[in-house]
Amino acid sequence: MPPLLTLYFARRAAFSSLVIAAMLCVPLVMASLFQTLPAAAVRGGLLWPALLGTLPTALFLALPLAVGVAVALEFARMSADGMVAVLYSLRLSVWAVCKPALLVASAATALGYVISCYIAPNYVGQMHDVIHVIRDSLNHRMLEPAHFYTFDKGARTIFFTRWKTADVASGMFIRQHSAEKDEEQIINADEAEFRRNETGVVIVLNHGSIQTLPAGATSMRNANFEQYAIPVDMQGAGGLPKRDWRGVFELPLGEFIAAKPNPDWDPRGYAEWMSEAAKRGFIPALALSHTLLAIGLVLTVAAATGRGSPAIISTVLVIPVLHVAVLVGSESLVRENPDLVWLVGLAILLEAGVAVALLARRNAAFPAIPAVAAPEPA
Repeated sequence: MPPLLTLYFARRAAFSSLVIAAMLCVPLVMASLFQTLPAAAVRGGLLWPALLGTLPTALFLALPLAVGVAVALEFARMSADGMVAVLYSLRLSVWAVCKPALLVASAATALGYVISCYIAPNYVGQMHDVIHVIRDSLNHRMLEPAHFYTFDKGARTIFFTRWKTADVASGMFIRQHSAEKDEEQIINADEAEFRRNETGVVIVLNHGSIQTLPAGATSMRNANFEQYAIPVDMQGAGGLPKRDWRGVFELPLGEFIAAKPNPDWDPRGYAEWMSEAAKRGFIPALALSHTLLAIGLVLTVAAATGRGSPAIISTVLVIPVLHVAVLVGSESLVRENPDLVWLVGLAILLEAGVAVALLARRNAAFPAIPAVAAPEPA
């Protein structure tokens, strides 16, 4: 195929793939965020970290599907417009006609591996940090009035009546136990201001009192204060609080391979590792197999003379069905039985084999052009 036509068809396929990928990722990511994040998370500034933690993973999972559907639609349009017949009339083989789409699929496959092995692991932890903050109420702007919140494994309880501003609460009540001093304190304050620093939050209490009960004592000590500060391990200005665990899905490629657990010692961890390996290793390669199958199905069903067929729509639907089947197999089937990971890889190879067979049947064998003898001079 001439380079200009190759560039033209490749640009069309690439643009359609990006549009379809956006159409797939945006609703999926937004639905996931709205399902996971409460309304107060937007006020607490957690929307952006959650978006960064979700989007790369959704992109590498949806990109092969977007490429396959885009190529199927593009070749259906070319067939309906008679473009395929024109390309065949130029004595181009079916492999030459497939070249622009295969270039786009190869670029999508390479991009998918980069995202799945490096970009997504670096960002997916932010979403789990956000979930950690929400579950443990570590963002003070997400606290609701008239609720009791416990921190530090029950060592501190906080209650307030209402918010005056985004960072100032009134009617603050704090009950805490100090393991170092072995004493219990009950603090009441008219007003409390949450001030973020790099490592956490400092609660500045104004106009209140402290009741202290040391261990073994029978009476409490009372003291009034104008201002009193208490450091709290919550989300500070330096970033989200870190969890005390790290999943295999957060490891870049080198660390991920080194972290492979022993199936005899940790069967559950091994199943999770194999599921993640299946998604990283198989899903990006679907861009090539989906592209080949989409072209093979469209060229087989559509009329090369330019008369389209209603069956082309059904061929486009085959790609999402196969893609979802591989995703479910990688996530659920392999997690249930890690030995079945090769079944997922075999399904992808089978899809590619069927596609190559369909394309080989559509490939034209052009006869050689006979040489024409030059006329003898008169």
